[in-house]
Amino acid sequence: MKLSFLGAAREVTGSSYLVEADGVRFLVDCGMFQGGRETREKNRRAFSFDPRTIDFVILTHAHIDHSGLLPRLVAMGFRGAIHTTRATCDLLAVMLPDSAHIQEKEAEYANLDRFRKEMDRRDKIRGLPPRDMAPLYTVAQAQASLKQLNPVEYDLEIAPHPRVRCTFRDAGHILGSAIVEVWVDTDERRRKIVFSGDLGQPARPLLHDPTPIHAADYLVVESTYANRNHKSMEATQDELVHAINDTIERKGGNVIIPAFAVGRTQDMLYLLADLTRQGRIPKLTVFVDSPMATAATEITYKHMALLDAETHALMGKHGGAAHFRKLSFVEDVEESKSLDRVTGGAVIISASGMCEAGRIKFHLRANLARRESTILITGFQAAGTFGRRLVDGAKRVRLLGEDLPVRADLYTLGGLSAHADRTALLAWLGHFRSTREEHAGVGPAAAQRPFRSKPRKVFVVHGEETVATGFAADLQTQFGWDAMAPLPGQSVILD
Repeated sequence: MKLSFLGAAREVTGSSYLVEADGVRFLVDCGMFQGGRETREKNRRAFSFDPRTIDFVILTHAHIDHSGLLPRLVAMGFRGAIHTTRATCDLLAVMLPDSAHIQEKEAEYANLDRFRKEMDRRDKIRGLPPRDMAPLYTVAQAQASLKQLNPVEYDLEIAPHPRVRCTFRDAGHILGSAIVEVWVDTDERRRKIVFSGDLGQPARPLLHDPTPIHAADYLVVESTYANRNHKSMEATQDELVHAINDTIERKGGNVIIPAFAVGRTQDMLYLLADLTRQGRIPKLTVFVDSPMATAATEITYKHMALLDAETHALMGKHGGAAHFRKLSFVEDVEESKSLDRVTGGAVIISASGMCEAGRIKFHLRANLARRESTILITGFQAAGTFGRRLVDGAKRVRLLGEDLPVRADLYTLGGLSAHADRTALLAWLGHFRSTREEHAGVGPAAAQRPFRSKPRKVFVVHGEETVATGFAADLQTQFGWDAMAPLPGQSVILD
């Protein structure tokens, strides 16, 4: 059996893993790389395999860095099923066409003569080849890929192939996110591979904690925040309260929140409602300016059974609207444009979360140069993204063809991450235990004790290079595990 790391190897985006065994080939995730031009070129490269030879896809969750190349895979000949949770299917019905729409618009924008000439001039100076200005995929191709989705339930075993069984467990990362246990039968033996997907942080709003897994022959684990711990929720709420009150009541400006449409937007609505309920912030005028975030919020409340008890109590079926002065979900483009004429008193939540596309770019253009405004960063910003440049302290930026000074206050709320931090990752990994049968002969009393089982091999992925390699070394030292951070494109034989 062979496992190949096609993406998210010593980097955070582009999750995709190819498993090959006797008579079966399948992918776990098929994600888009996110960042600057280099990552866009990665997305356009031909797959390292013939998509027509892939039997099926297992998808851990809907985030574009895990799902975003599915339309391209289907357009290039993949005809198998895409197995994922029911909530993920609902989210993909919104997210993949939206991603395609962005691809089409960016291609259209880039092909305008004045921009094309300027890009050609810059690329020539840099010795770069001409750019492909066609969209990565179209809305029609995205919609076609949705027909291959197969919704599955948590905790129910499925058999996508005669040689493969798998079970999806709640990962607590975003709605519908999953840890996937995969059993593969070869002519020689059965092997179990666990793919963590993206693990959520325990004790956070909206979702349940990640499901403990107790055994695996091989483990593929994310490491996004494996080198640090998040701020406590208490400290995060204190910082959020200060940012809101200082901006709205003292400075009289706007609070601009770049937020992932799925997960982070709903988290922010919950927190703002809860802080208002506590009397720590005033009732706010909140605009959610992202059609995808609006749809994702509706899907979230459609799947109430997946939300935790606290969310049920606070938000109810009306999404917490009673806790806001005004809660508006902006659909119309003209209404979105009108928000950029609002000089103060508004909280604007908009996508994309890394400020790379979508309506957030226009709201940033309108507010970055204003000292009375605040930019509230609430999620991970990948290297090369516009959001990362802001977090790294850029004093001037170029946005939508304009050079802008950065005068607005910038807050980074590290405690809101949907990813498990170092302590949470180690705690989840600590649940791996050997079975009683594996310790037969040790003695009856010993057989009852929770022994830590060593997976045969652990692969650390979905982390920047120094983080992934460092975490692999830590697992070797602390757990005594055979752990490594695979290189991009590396293949390993699982014996």
